[in-house]
Amino acid sequence: MCCSQVGCIRRSADRRVSLLPSRPMTSNPVAATLTPTTEEVAPGVFAYIQPDGSWWVNNCAVVVGEHDALIVDTCATAERTRALLDMVGHIAPDQRLKYAVNTHLHGDHTYGNVLLPADTVLIGHERMRAGLAADPFICGCPPLWDSPLDWGVDGQRRLPDVAVGLNARVYVGDVEVELVHPARVAHTDGDLVVHVPQHRTLIAGDLVFNQVTPMVAMGSVTGALGSLDWLAGFGAHVIIPGHGPVLRGVDEITRCLADTRDYLQLVMQRALAGVRAKATPLQVAQDTDLGRFADWLDSERFVLNVHRAYTDLAGRPFDLLAAFDDAMTLHGGPLPTHV
Repeated sequence: MCCSQVGCIRRSADRRVSLLPSRPMTSNPVAATLTPTTEEVAPGVFAYIQPDGSWWVNNCAVVVGEHDALIVDTCATAERTRALLDMVGHIAPDQRLKYAVNTHLHGDHTYGNVLLPADTVLIGHERMRAGLAADPFICGCPPLWDSPLDWGVDGQRRLPDVAVGLNARVYVGDVEVELVHPARVAHTDGDLVVHVPQHRTLIAGDLVFNQVTPMVAMGSVTGALGSLDWLAGFGAHVIIPGHGPVLRGVDEITRCLADTRDYLQLVMQRALAGVRAKATPLQVAQDTDLGRFADWLDSERFVLNVHRAYTDLAGRPFDLLAAFDDAMTLHGGPLPTHV
């Protein structure tokens, strides 16, 4: 689907393999030094980790069966997605890419959908499908970041072939894969996690950030908080987050979820104080000491999250571009990206 049609406004558990893409990612000179890695985190389950996990630089995953494979998410740009698909061909040379799953609508997880094989069945939540259909950023991004962003897809988008309402289950050979919605608005209103119960592995999309500031501006702060116990309830031994390093073991997972809870509670506490004081979200952010969270990547997202908290608390209309304008002010200029 082109822009004019939508009215756009502008294999062991500790093995790690560095995979150089067949088309070097040299659009951004810093990005060229940040090589994606592939980690087999459970038998036949691979995490594709893209450093440094900041704006527009996401993680993906692959589940490999005897004859078929499933990929979780694509990337923001065509060249990053080609590198991802090259990796899939390396680890699963004899399997067909039967399924692809989008964990949510955001472009760093979906814009590369157009490069998937035509016969791959693409799956997403029904609200994720609607959101991607209406996404204007795929046709041209406002000048919010410190370098021009070219997705390399000419404004084309590929929407899911199968839309999930709540939960679904697919099989990659004998491996059961659960697709589960948190039954609440959280990171977005159309999130899915991908659970491989046989291997106690959870591919969480952007419901989990590790060492990167969470982003809930297009979802709900209270919903994201409410999703944390739900995520813990899977009893996963491995979580592949949407951004940041893989989480292994109960201790790492518990720490990450606890840190996320503390951060989101800080957002809510400061937003509540701001609403009562009739302060703007930017004023709240400028007056907040982030403490240990200041070292997380993309800390300017705090003001974006406060904007969303104002909506959660007081029904204030949410203006995404105004929120991003405040994020640039808080950061001191356009936002950094290595995409």
